[in-house]
This record gives sequence, C-alpha cells and structure tokens, in this order.
Amino acid sequence: MRHPPRSVLLAVAGAAALVGGVTVPVVTAQGATPACTVEYSVTSQWDTGFQGAVKITNNAAALSGWSLGFDFAGGQKLTQGWGAKWSQSAATVTASNESWNGSLGTGASVSAGFIASKSATNPVPTSFRLNGTTCNVGTDPTPTPTPTDPPDTGDKPPALHVVGNKLVDAGGKTRRLLGVNRSGGEFMCVQDRGIWDGPVDDAAIKAIADWKANTVRIPLNEECWLGLSNIRPEYAGANYINAVKDLVAKVKAHGMTPLVELHWTWGQYTGNSAGCSDVHASCQKPMPDMQYTPSFWTSVANTFKSDPAVVFDLFNEPYPDRATSTTTQAWQCWRDGGTCPGIGYEVAGMQDLVDAVRATGAKNVILAGGIAYSNDLSQWLTYKPTDPTGNLAAAWHVYNFNSCSNESCWNSQLAPVAAQVPLVAGEIGENTCAHSFIDQVMKWFDDRGLSYLGWTWNAWNCSSGPALISNYDGTPTSFGIGLRDHLRALNG
Repeated sequence: MRHPPRSVLLAVAGAAALVGGVTVPVVTAQGATPACTVEYSVTSQWDTGFQGAVKITNNAAALSGWSLGFDFAGGQKLTQGWGAKWSQSAATVTASNESWNGSLGTGASVSAGFIASKSATNPVPTSFRLNGTTCNVGTDPTPTPTPTDPPDTGDKPPALHVVGNKLVDAGGKTRRLLGVNRSGGEFMCVQDRGIWDGPVDDAAIKAIADWKANTVRIPLNEECWLGLSNIRPEYAGANYINAVKDLVAKVKAHGMTPLVELHWTWGQYTGNSAGCSDVHASCQKPMPDMQYTPSFWTSVANTFKSDPAVVFDLFNEPYPDRATSTTTQAWQCWRDGGTCPGIGYEVAGMQDLVDAVRATGAKNVILAGGIAYSNDLSQWLTYKPTDPTGNLAAAWHVYNFNSCSNESCWNSQLAPVAAQVPLVAGEIGENTCAHSFIDQVMKWFDDRGLSYLGWTWNAWNCSSGPALISNYDGTPTSFGIGLRDHLRALNG
C-alpha cells in the first residue's frame, strides 16, 4: 500500500480547509458558537481505501449518550471502526457511543476512527449531525421578523424523506416526530356521530402546538373515506375527505407534521382477540383487507402526493399473530397478505399497500407497524416491504401492559431496527393515570434520537383512554402532564 506523506484534514476553526489539494469551505456562523463541532480527517489513504477519524466536541448541554451521523458522497463503504459503534446504511454512516464513552459534557470531546473503501475520489462529508443536531453551524437565533397582519401561526413543517435511519428535511436536517394522536376520525363517522370527536378548529390545534408538539397523528376510517353506503353521506366521501384535508392544513399551519393513518377497516373477523363481529370498519381488525384498503391508500396518496410534508401510516395495529398458529405465518401474512390462516377475508399485506401508494407517484414517507398490535418488531427487518423510493420507516406502539414494555426488549428488538430505518413510536401510553412508564419510553427514544407520539389528545378518562387532556384547551391530565412537560423541555 502507498500512503500519502501527510493527513488530509477538514478543519472547523477557519473559513476553509485544504482537502486533497482542493479548498473546501467550512460552514460556520460569524460570532456564533455551534452546538457541536466535528473535525473529520483522512489520516491515511491508498488506491482502494482510506483510514479516517472524527473528533466530536459538544458545546451544548451535557449528553449521557451520543450518535454522530454523516453521509459519504463518493460511494465509500465502511469496513471497520473503533472508539464507537459504527454502522452504514446506504450512504449514511452512524457512529454511536460505546458503553464506556457515552458521557459527553459541555465542552468535552471524543474521538473515533474507521477504515473504509473508496473509488478514485474520496470527497469529504459536508454535514455532520450529533443526536440529530447539525454541527459546525452557529446557533445564534434568527432575528424575529416584523409581525404580519394577521400574525403567522408558525413555520410550515418540512418535506420529509428517509436518509439511512433518519427522517430528514430537504436540507438534510433530522426531524424527530414528537407529538400526539388526535383520535376521532376513525370511529365517529361509522357510529353516525360526526367526523371528529371534539373541536378541531384553529384554537384547538393551536393548543396542541402550545405543548411544543411538532407532529399530529390523525387516525382514519377507510369506509368513511371511500364513502361506502353504510356510512351517512354527511360523514362520508367528499365530506369526510374535505374534513381530513382541512385538519391536515390546520396542523401544517401551526408548523406540525400531519401523519395520516388507517385505523379501522372492513372485513369480518371473529377469531381470537376480535374487537367486534361486524364486517364493517367499526373496530380494529387483525389486518387490512384487499377489498378496500389498496383503494383507500390509492386515494389518500393521490390526495397528498404533492405534499411531502404529510406522512402515511399504513395500518394502525396488525395482529395476525392472534389468528395464525405460528409467528412465521403471521409475518408472512403481514407482508404478503392473501389468504391468511384464521382470517376469513382476503388480506392486503404491507407490500400491497406500499405498492398502492407508490403506483400513484407519491414519494411521501411511509410507516409500517409490526405484529402484536405493532408492539412486535422482532422480524420487521426480515419481512420489510420493498419500497422503490427508500422512504420507508418502522412504526411501533407501546403501553405499560404490552409484552415488549421493558428496556431489555427494546434493546434486543427495537435497536436493530432503529439502526437500519427510522423508528417512530406511533402510540405511547399507560393506563395508570400517571406518566412513569412513558417517561422511561421517552428517555430510551431520546437517547437514540427517535420519534414518539402520545395517545391520545382527547378529553376522555385517562384510565380508559388513556387521555392526555381533560379539556381541548390543552389542560393536561395527570398522565398528559408528563408528555407536555417533556415536549416543552425538548422544544421550548
């Protein structure tokens, strides 16, 4: 091997750095202190590979765990590393702390190294993210704009896509989905009671934003969206769709990401753990149906495909494992659909639904929850649907009474998934009217830069709901106060 006589360094202190004989500008803000700085260096290279190093300095609040992400731009492939747990998905490289170097105090630094293959060129990464925060960029606040009349309700949420295991905006900045569920659209219409449960006017949505939520998950009903004959016309078809579009617009107007989700579907199921004996979409079924669900997602995708700020959640809580006799059968049913043991209607698998969305040309981010009411992701990577756009993420739900409700399970089952794709806890909650359990969930997800949404922003009894609020002005229950205070601490 031939090695260069000196290392190639990307500095962060000056205005530019010399990299392989090419001057590369360094992005810093005049007079501002970056939240973190990363020095990336090529310490040795040869025809087909190189050795690199990163030095991370944390200038913000002390961290108990860290994860650095950056993207290779020249097809480089990571082969081994040290000083961190290294991984690569597509172009995105992630270095996460080892057990012995996770603490990173204010002003403290940590270094790690790696070896990677390369082709003729070896371009330097241009952006580095520490726990989702972009480094080497000043954090001075942007001057407040002159108020308009009427005042702006907030920044619009970003268009999202998947890079590696992160959800990012058009500029490559990571966006964690942190917020609440707004239940109602899944059940009110099929019960002949309206479309939404409680107010969804601007004041009601502003109350959610005032909790510093950045995402609202909106459960839907396929029969109501499609306007099937068993639904009252005033709550179905165009009336229902327009109501959903209006709510999505209000959520966006307050700077929050709308996450539209299919909750209740057609299909008669009376087997183990059946929620109802009704063929209509009046309860949670074990899997989506081929009769209507692909049509639902074709319509939803066509409605929102021009707006990549809207995220799609394919199906609330699959539970084919309760109907079938083996876990393998359950996962095969989950992905491939068709005739599934124990389920009397033809099932639409997750691959069918991804295909339906993508056939419209929609590139919106898609979430797919696992089995066992989205609480089991043990074979999600094995049965992961194929998505030609690469904009697929995993959804997971957890309550204190679920099987996978402890850190041991999360470490063994969730962490491998989160290392490969974005992971969104679409529902977190507990039936204790307290918040000690979701506090544990949020900490585990915070430590890994993952997303979570509390169930639910409805003024119900917290033990039967559970409900985050007692009033639609945002007054929290004793359960909801944990999520509210946490979101405000993170984003306030």
